[in-house]
Amino acid sequence: MKRLLEVRDLVVRYGARQVVDRVSFTVGAGEAVGLVGPSGCGKSTTAQAVLQLLRPCSGSVRFAGVELTGLREHELRPLRPRFQPVFQDPYGALSPRRRVRRQIAEPLRVHGRRSAVDSRGRVDELLELVGLAPAHGERLPHELSGGQCQRVAIARALATRPDLLVLDEPTSALDPSLRAGILNLLMDLQDALGIGFLLISHDHEAVRHVSHRILTMRDGRIMP
Repeated sequence: MKRLLEVRDLVVRYGARQVVDRVSFTVGAGEAVGLVGPSGCGKSTTAQAVLQLLRPCSGSVRFAGVELTGLREHELRPLRPRFQPVFQDPYGALSPRRRVRRQIAEPLRVHGRRSAVDSRGRVDELLELVGLAPAHGERLPHELSGGQCQRVAIARALATRPDLLVLDEPTSALDPSLRAGILNLLMDLQDALGIGFLLISHDHEAVRHVSHRILTMRDGRIMP
């Protein structure tokens, strides 16, 4: 399996505290890798370092053979459409004042992928892909359930046809009745798109449902 993401000896410190301690792992193209562990073990910090939302103190993050650490933001920008985040709080990830359609289309506009006219068909396609109707595109986030909002967030992350999604606790803010639907959606998307996942959660059972491999993190380290 071709390696899509390679993390080697990643270190992140907050002041004197070493939150991520020489973490190493890989994610293959089309592979779902789960990263589990208790709250505060460094999972989300690892995800932010992979996404280059924070810069590690040392170590290597290679995506599709390109070393990301050390790149300036203008050098990262052409690569960002290929690795996209999905965060824990679907309402917090969306603007409360913008309709769903506009928010899903935003990555297409930001990265110059499509005109406003061309993006409409792509947004309808993405809504249907995540199990929503095109009519949901006309709603505001507060008019949707938590599960529907998370589907919108996933649709937005898929807009630029990424190779990798980094999903940080994507079901933990949802009611139990909605979690299974999102997990089943993720499996369906991987089957349909062949996309890679780094799925971060404290819920081992949820991760096991989706992942090909599971890594366990504790006190900033990957357990053997």
